[in-house]
Amino acid sequence: MSDVLTNLRVLKPSRKKPQQGDVFAMQLPDETYLFGRVIGAELDHPKAPMPNSYLIYVYRERSTSKEPALAQLRPDRLLLPPVFINRMPWTRGYFETVTSHALSQGDLLDQHCFWDAARSRHVDENLNVLPGERQPCGDWALSSYRWLDDQVSDALGIPRVPEA
Repeated sequence: MSDVLTNLRVLKPSRKKPQQGDVFAMQLPDETYLFGRVIGAELDHPKAPMPNSYLIYVYRERSTSKEPALAQLRPDRLLLPPVFINRMPWTRGYFETVTSHALSQGDLLDQHCFWDAARSRHVDENLNVLPGERQPCGDWALSSYRWLDDQVSDALGIPRVPEA
């Protein structure tokens, strides 16, 4: 198996299962760190598109240190809409858990919104149909770390790593 090239750097692979409230770091090509948070862990249907999914937020906050400014990790400072992902970014080392804090209501979006392409509708995190789109609106799909790498790269104006 060949290594997959990404803009995200490998930090510290971990077999430990991420937990709700975990804050994780991702390292960018310029050696700065971007942060994310686990909003939901090991989610199954109807709370996720695939079994054992993780709902994460990725924030705009960047730092030269792996220590996040927790006050900046707010739902109004998201870099991307909420994302469903599996454990692979942690097991491969692209995400490194750096701290964990219980979630409060202020840590969450007022309304989650996802586009369910298979049924052409907007839904919330419990698969309840919404009357329309609410921003930020993610996809009701399990995303790969490679897809996430492309989305982060696009949002930050970093050229994507070419497809192999």
